[in-house]
Amino acid sequence: MTLSTLLWLAGAAGVVLALGVGWPRRKGRRNGRRVLGGALLVALAGLALLGAMLLREYQWLRTDVPVARVALRQLGSQSFEATLSSGTRPPRVLPLHGDEWQLDARMVRLPALPPLVRLERLAGHYGDPKQEDASPRDSHDLRGRWDFWQAWQRTLGPLPIAQSRWGSATAQPMLDGATFDVFVDAYGALVVKPADAETGRLLREAGW
Repeated sequence: MTLSTLLWLAGAAGVVLALGVGWPRRKGRRNGRRVLGGALLVALAGLALLGAMLLREYQWLRTDVPVARVALRQLGSQSFEATLSSGTRPPRVLPLHGDEWQLDARMVRLPALPPLVRLERLAGHYGDPKQEDASPRDSHDLRGRWDFWQAWQRTLGPLPIAQSRWGSATAQPMLDGATFDVFVDAYGALVVKPADAETGRLLREAGW
């Protein structure tokens, strides 16, 4: 279960408790305290729901579980279609041009919690530097519109509580029919491995 899911559940539970605690039952001081307690629960539930929205792109970091899978299908000369799967989100099909692909991610550490990972960008590259400058390129921004790290930097950036590390995988060849798993190690580095024996064979034949 992701941290975002836990926060959604916590926020929903907070709203339900707030309705039970804060609903006026009778006049008097105790009634006022109940309303105040309900308002406090609503505020906490709102914070939990806000955190769930900002963290929906993140997943727990486990070094033995891939954070993403990239499956490639060739459409033409230096033209590919990449199916990107990550966590519980639906797979995304993205065009890539060039000879190699590269995935970027961000790792965020919060106090008393395991590290969190969010995919940042998937891009295609050409092996020839001249072609890299002159040919069309694809760079897909994988971030959501609302993001925890961006919101933190804008509001609570000076507080040394959350720490972030940017990670980029070594460029990998684009091969028709190849499937790669992407892992993140404890230091935030992205490690790419063939997802199956067929991909391993394709890499060996291509000299990788």
